[in-house]
Amino acid sequence: MKTSTVGRSLITEFEGLRLTAYRCSANVLTIGVGHTSAAGAPKVVAGMTITRAEADAILSRDLAKFERAVAAAVNVPVNQNQFDALVSLAFNIGDGAFTRSTLVKRLNAGDFQGAAEQFAAWNKVNRKAVAGLTRRRAAEAKLFRTAFAAPVAITPSVPTSVAPEAKPTAPGFLSALLSLFRRKAV
Repeated sequence: MKTSTVGRSLITEFEGLRLTAYRCSANVLTIGVGHTSAAGAPKVVAGMTITRAEADAILSRDLAKFERAVAAAVNVPVNQNQFDALVSLAFNIGDGAFTRSTLVKRLNAGDFQGAAEQFAAWNKVNRKAVAGLTRRRAAEAKLFRTAFAAPVAITPSVPTSVAPEAKPTAPGFLSALLSLFRRKAV
């Protein structure tokens, strides 16, 4: 399975899109949609700039790693929305943490409700809840619970390049979902 346009939009919404390298809250050089040197090429350096097309291509390569991690960790059929929500979580927390998570254990045991509830557990930095992560986890859980076509077994995807004019867009229901979580926490 590959991350859909809905999944890419969700990730882009919460990661943001920056075409000039910046230091994230963890003081790591980042560019595009949450890309760091730890994810692979290109190496992010201070002052680096990229185009929107390059950001889309980098995101596609980065997503392939997490699509493979989800495919390897999840042993039950999931639908596209569930897959997208799982990839978004893995992209944010890392493939190792995702693979070892209670969420994956519950999902593989067939406890889809219990798995959905586990998204909320991943909203902390240094044991403190972070409003942005709380909103992201709620959006991922909502997407995970959203009906889609029949579940399918996951197979790893092969990375492909993104055409320069390709831009992720959020379909109506995702736009509405994301607007609910854009408000700043009080």
